[in-house]
Parts: sequence; structure tokens; C-alpha cells
Amino acid sequence: MHILVTGGAGFIGGNYVRRLLDGRSALPVDRVTVLDKLTYAGNLANLAPVADHPGLRVVEGDIADPDLVPKLLGGVDAVVNFAAETHVDRSIRDPAEFVRTNVLGTQNLLDAARAARLPRFVQVSTDEVYGSIDEGAWTEEWPLAPNSPYAAAKAGADLLALACARTHGLDLSVTRCSNNYGPYQFPEKLVPLFVTTLLRGGTVPLYGDGLNVRDWLHVDDHCRGIDLVLAEGGPGEVYNIGGGRELDNRSLTGLILDACGADWSAVRQVADRKGHDRRYALDDSKLRALGYRPEVAFEDGLAQTIAWYREHPDWWRPLLPVTAASAPSA
Repeated sequence: MHILVTGGAGFIGGNYVRRLLDGRSALPVDRVTVLDKLTYAGNLANLAPVADHPGLRVVEGDIADPDLVPKLLGGVDAVVNFAAETHVDRSIRDPAEFVRTNVLGTQNLLDAARAARLPRFVQVSTDEVYGSIDEGAWTEEWPLAPNSPYAAAKAGADLLALACARTHGLDLSVTRCSNNYGPYQFPEKLVPLFVTTLLRGGTVPLYGDGLNVRDWLHVDDHCRGIDLVLAEGGPGEVYNIGGGRELDNRSLTGLILDACGADWSAVRQVADRKGHDRRYALDDSKLRALGYRPEVAFEDGLAQTIAWYREHPDWWRPLLPVTAASAPSA
């Protein structure tokens, strides 16, 4: 099986590529082509553990390139599209790039997939397309109500993908995940930003009152869910992938402080993000009916993640100039 993984040098995409090639996936994959623009968040070091695998090919390029993408689809059995601009704060400052990559880039992939009669396509999305929810949890039928430019661009991509499935018959499924954490995550997101800052003796920025709630999903569980959707998901269907562990940002900060040997003097309150969603919560019973269960307990996964950053400063220290002005994304 030959899979094209777009955005495969990023955090989640890189974890997925390693899973496909290191024997953890149950899918019969022998070839993986990675298409990645290698912007600030794309990093070939994320693929180092499988860099010598004979089935891996890495192409530097843009999913919005109408000449390149069709050339990569010959002999491909499936596309898994991770390629996206993802940082909410960046989207507030410069939404145009998010529209170009997340919306127009996805449409270019869909056009090429149709022309190539691609057998299977998975569009990887986010719970942020649903907006914010005070109580309960979103099902896949919940109306989309994105509040940030990032979420709006991802919602647009979802709708284009589903329209392609329904109008043209492309065998395509959409996944929507909750907040990911784990190794190799670019340190502009909350967990790696806080950990790498505290490991250097710095202070971390906590938005507003810190009571915004997120459901946390280890990247390995997310990739396990994507495998299941790729193998068994229905055409034109959406599947939520949750971690089942809700925490407000203040509580999460406390856990990270304790694990890094710091206290609340290392936290500085910053003005809340514009349009900051208060709470995310996913109902993933649809995917659980196919056999999905998160396997990484949050406390274990967080400890393992912090240990990974502690043990791999050679990976994250070169990224510090890029992240110096970042605020936490959660």
C-alpha cells in the first residue's frame, strides 16, 4: 500500500509517518510519500527515526501547487491530508495564508484526487470548527461555528472535502480531533512552549483567567484513530477523535509546573486571546463503535512528553528564535 501524507514533516503528520513505517500500524503500508512545504513548523528531523526506510520518499512542495500535486498521485492508494497552517494566534495576525493553504490547498488536492481516480482520501481536521460549547459534547452532526480564522479555514476545507465526496463520489472521510500533545510538537503550542520555557528557567504566558477547557489527546492515539478511519471509515462520513481528558488551562499549567520543578512565580498572566473559545468537548462514540479507544492515559502521556523534551534539547533549541514571540495555542 502506497500512501501520500501531506504535511508529513509536521508534528502530527510526522508522528503518523513514523507509525506507518516503524511497524506500529496495522495497515499493509510499504511506501510513503511525504509532501511538505517545510515552513517553520515542517522539520525533517521529525522523520529522522525512519529516514533510512527504503519505502520513504520526501518531496518539498506545496499542496496548493497545481503542477506538482498530480505528479505525486500515480500509484498512490490513499492520501491523508495533514497539511495546514494551524496556530490560532498566527491566523489572527495573518489570516490570508491560512485561507491559501487550508482552503485553496485542500481544493487543489481534491481536484488532483478526482482526476487520478484516487481510491481513498482522509481529510484531517479539528474540533475547533465547531466553535465553543458550554455543556455537553459535539457530535459529528453539530453545526459548524468557527470563531478564529484558523478554524474558519479548516471548516471551509471540511466542507469542500465533503462536497467533493457527495458530488463526485470521492471515497473520502473527515476526522476532527481534540487538542494533541506529544513528542516533536513545535514549541508554539501550550504544552511544548511551557515545557521548553520552564526547562530554560523562563516564565510562561497564561491567557486570561486560565479557565478555558480543552480535551487532551495524545498524538499516538490520534494517529491510531486515523488508521482506523482510513481502513474502515465510510465515504462522506465525519469522525470525531477525542482523548477523554478535559482540563482547564490553569490546571494543566499546574501539572506542567510540578513536573518541571517550578511554581506559580514562573507564570505571567497575559491578556486573553481575541475570540478565545471557552470550552471544547467531543463525542467520539461514532469512532468508538468501530473499535477506537484512547490507550495513553493523560498523566502518563504528559510525563512521557515532558521527559522527551527534557532529553531532546537538540531538537527544540534550534527552533527558539521562531517561537520567541509565540503565545500558547489552546
